[in-house]
Amino acid sequence: MWIHIVVFFLTFFFMEFMAWFSHKYIMHGFLWVLHADHHKKDHDSWFERNDMFFIFYAVISIGFFLLWQYDVLNIGLAIGLGIFAYGAAYFMVHDIFIHQRFKIFRNANNRYARAVRRAHKMHHKHLGKHDGECFGMLIVPFKYFKK
Repeated sequence: MWIHIVVFFLTFFFMEFMAWFSHKYIMHGFLWVLHADHHKKDHDSWFERNDMFFIFYAVISIGFFLLWQYDVLNIGLAIGLGIFAYGAAYFMVHDIFIHQRFKIFRNANNRYARAVRRAHKMHHKHLGKHDGECFGMLIVPFKYFKK
């Protein structure tokens, strides 16, 4: 049982690296066409093409649930839940807290919350796919914790 808990947390933390990697090299790379509308609002829809990346990771998470369900991979449930939990955290921080797609968590004003907002603001100051910074989400460089 403890191995499943360890795998869950390792998967959750590994997903921060995956978010950074896919954001920097895929979203700001060959799939910029899907991510561009997130940096430059040239549409009236609540949905963005950028939301397609959520579906990609959801399918991977579901795949691990199925591997567990059909006794192919014993730790598949832990991995699938780790990916799911990171996706939920990412949605809460990125889409709700930072971009206010739902009007909640507006008054969060602790040191970490301010650092996350600063780092993301620095990322969005670049409207193009090049010269970006701060590609991660939950792990924020120390310089953004300063006042």
